[in-house]
Amino acid sequence: MTATPSPITSPITMGSPCPDFSLPDDAGSTVSRGDFEGRPFVLYFYPKDDTSGCTQEAIDFTALADDFAKLGVAVLGVSPDPVKKHGKFRDKHELKVRLLSDEEKTLLSAFGVWVEKSMYGKSYMGVERTTALIGADGKIAELWPKVKVPGHAKAVLVAAQALTAEV
Repeated sequence: MTATPSPITSPITMGSPCPDFSLPDDAGSTVSRGDFEGRPFVLYFYPKDDTSGCTQEAIDFTALADDFAKLGVAVLGVSPDPVKKHGKFRDKHELKVRLLSDEEKTLLSAFGVWVEKSMYGKSYMGVERTTALIGADGKIAELWPKVKVPGHAKAVLVAAQALTAEV
């Protein structure tokens, strides 16, 4: 059986408005797009808690959490994992970033990152590691598709510094 990707009619690009969302975080609180009205924030989409690349990415963003906070830029990780799994992942690695659970894949689909992938000749649906920096105006200021983890969190911080310096 071949997985069928969700049809994306208008993929997110730089300058696009960030889609509305309301998702539970790793503590079970609801986080919505409106919570960041007038403030920049980062959404980084990752495949799965506690895998090597995803763990490293979360640790890298955690290491820079204070720098993002000084800029007033929230960092939110998004995956389809459930809230309980996010909480265990956060605690195990002492993460300082909020992790949003998108089990229904609504935000993942809106960003076009819930895609058909393949491994060892088998097709399956999964998250394409992607990061978006959303400006205070609610539009995508920077977009990093098909992210490679090493050095990525630092690159996002540099972009956030440039964005907040423009204000």
